[in-house]
Amino acid sequence: MIEPIQAGGELLDQIAATNPAPGSLVIWWLGQSGYLVKSSTGTMVIDPYLSEHLTTKYEGTGKPHVRMTRSPFRGFELRRVDLVLSSHKHSDHLDPGTMPELLETSPEAPLLLPEALIEHAVGLGLPTDRLVGLDAGGDFRHRGFRIEAIPSAHEGLDTDERGRHLYLGYIIEVEGLRLYHSGDTLLYDGLVGHLGDRAYDVLFLPINGRDPARGVAGNMSAAEAVTLASVVKPRYLVPHHYEMFAFNTVPIGDFESEALRLPAGVNPRVLRCGERWEIKR
Repeated sequence: MIEPIQAGGELLDQIAATNPAPGSLVIWWLGQSGYLVKSSTGTMVIDPYLSEHLTTKYEGTGKPHVRMTRSPFRGFELRRVDLVLSSHKHSDHLDPGTMPELLETSPEAPLLLPEALIEHAVGLGLPTDRLVGLDAGGDFRHRGFRIEAIPSAHEGLDTDERGRHLYLGYIIEVEGLRLYHSGDTLLYDGLVGHLGDRAYDVLFLPINGRDPARGVAGNMSAAEAVTLASVVKPRYLVPHHYEMFAFNTVPIGDFESEALRLPAGVNPRVLRCGERWEIKR
């Protein structure tokens, strides 16, 4: 089991005591695709998977979800969150073992998610009046954060019967900084166009790739994440979606090797679970 660099009360105390200056952000990787982002005006959590839901669900099956990295804390332990984002319905992104208790302990925080998944979220017991649905092209502003939704292709650019996207990525603007969190996505034709020609400070991209033998939807590989960053040219490229489930991961060394071909000015940043990282405008 990989142990977080910080966890439990130590990490929670650090988060609570951190007060970023205007023009800066402090970011913690929570494992898989989960991040906590704190600004001078608010605290946002993206795709937190903090439970053992999938390990329990798939125990004794042909697709065991054996957790590789210990959760840094549980959803009920995190308090005073202002905004929660979920990119799609898979349980390592919209976690039935995390979301209900996280929303209960942060009773003012809305949950932003694909509009097509509102009914699914209600079925998980999440409060209807806290759910904010977006489709691609929509945006939402809260506590200094501006969130714009763009399509993600978790194999395909799938939509519901009303044409609403099932998988989203989020462009996040706060404190004069611009971030892109992909959720789960392939490097599809049109993604660069959706990102536009604006300057990015951070791209958070998956690296576990696509292997049909795993029996799960695929993502960018480490090579494809580096290719996208080489086109978009953010200040930082941060990998995610690895070291969570033993059947669906890649060695971080694959990313580190590919990152050697990043152009000047694009810096790879490999975070450890529970690590504090500060960026400034």
